[in-house]
Amino acid sequence: MARASVIGSGPNGLAASIVLAQAGLKVEVFEAEAQPGGAARTMSLTLPGFLHDFGSAVLPMAAGSPFFSSLPLASHGLEWIHGGAPLAHPLDDGTAVVLEQDLDAAEWAFGADGKAWRGVVEAPAKNWKAFATEVLGPVLHLPRHPWLLGRFGMNALLPATVFSQLHFKSARTRAIFAGLSAHSFLSLDEPLSAAVGLVLAVAGHAVGWPVPRGGAQAVTDAMSGYLRELGGEVRVSRRVGDVRELPEGLVLSDVSPRQLLEIAGARLSASYRQSLQRFRVGPAAFKVDYALREPIPWQAKECGRAMTVHLGGSMEEIARSEWAMAHGHCAERPFVLVTQPSLFDATRAPEGKHTAWAYCHVPNGSTVDMTQRIEDQIERFAPGFRDCILARHVSTPAWLESQNANLVGGDISGGAMSVRQTFLRPDLRQYSTSDRNLYLCSSSTPPGGGVHGMCGYYAARVALRRMRR
Repeated sequence: MARASVIGSGPNGLAASIVLAQAGLKVEVFEAEAQPGGAARTMSLTLPGFLHDFGSAVLPMAAGSPFFSSLPLASHGLEWIHGGAPLAHPLDDGTAVVLEQDLDAAEWAFGADGKAWRGVVEAPAKNWKAFATEVLGPVLHLPRHPWLLGRFGMNALLPATVFSQLHFKSARTRAIFAGLSAHSFLSLDEPLSAAVGLVLAVAGHAVGWPVPRGGAQAVTDAMSGYLRELGGEVRVSRRVGDVRELPEGLVLSDVSPRQLLEIAGARLSASYRQSLQRFRVGPAAFKVDYALREPIPWQAKECGRAMTVHLGGSMEEIARSEWAMAHGHCAERPFVLVTQPSLFDATRAPEGKHTAWAYCHVPNGSTVDMTQRIEDQIERFAPGFRDCILARHVSTPAWLESQNANLVGGDISGGAMSVRQTFLRPDLRQYSTSDRNLYLCSSSTPPGGGVHGMCGYYAARVALRRMRR
């Protein structure tokens, strides 16, 4: 039986291992940490009984992943929980803009911009499976649904600020789209910053923004369980220092380009090593997890319906925050993303208590403590928030990397999402390396960051095709 080794048990590593095991290979996954999952882990970071997601928490791309949807993960314990709405965006007037999952409700909620919003998102939302297959695949491919991808592609190439000015009249609609686009970790005046905003908006209508019951670990556990059913194994606390330590056969690496150089440099050509050295890391996250005595006291009550809340006020303010990050500064009033899963999933905290999770964007490797600035932004829209805090855990960029070596300098996106690195990720080979038995399957390959497993899925398919030749 042919063998394969997979380095890393994040969603992409597990996706690759499942594809290989489905093809009949004997698969072993080697995980450096004691707990599998990479960024998709759930940990006790504050007080006993409070469960916090180490990285990703709200997982629309996992719920809508074409590959995950093909797997029997529900039979291995994965259950999705939805909030009353995917997203709320409070404003300084005490109200909030809400992204409703239902398209009719969304059109009504966006008022004068309702028809324009619907015109942008309706076709891809109603054809999510086809759309997701296109946008969550290799960037360089022949489209199977050109009519669906064409209009999206023209809008996706735009800066978020330009897209909003072209399509929306209301400052409220522009504000919520700015928050969606800021997930790109790009300055909102940069090309492609609209792309992530559009994909997340479409996903909100197509599959919602759910959380897994019990935390992101449930995704990892379900995938690991299915892999075991196929005969594969996950070995934890097994850090790979050199790929030559591994059994002979295929090697798929769910690692950053920097790590691949460290563990496989001797097997790589000089030109490919140069490609990896040129790969740029992206900005970082600064994250705070909270154990709370009660729910966040939002001034706009609509925020209590939402799984995720974006804090940053107007599009102009969010654009200033992301411009500062992109230019090596930490914003005084950062754009802050908040998740509040315990409002909808009682497994996350002791009865009557709650968890919340907040992060902002900072330059890669930043050492600035953003805790007060994050809490100032929450207090701005939820006066009295600090009085609710029982305990907090601060995750600096350095701490994030210490817990997951893929998060270089706190980069949770697998590399900068510049135009060059969208099309060359990490170079024209994408998943292949200069060694025909060694492949890269991390978020540093297409389609990039997020919990969807598609990087691992496509890398494994490429490896199998080449092996069969």
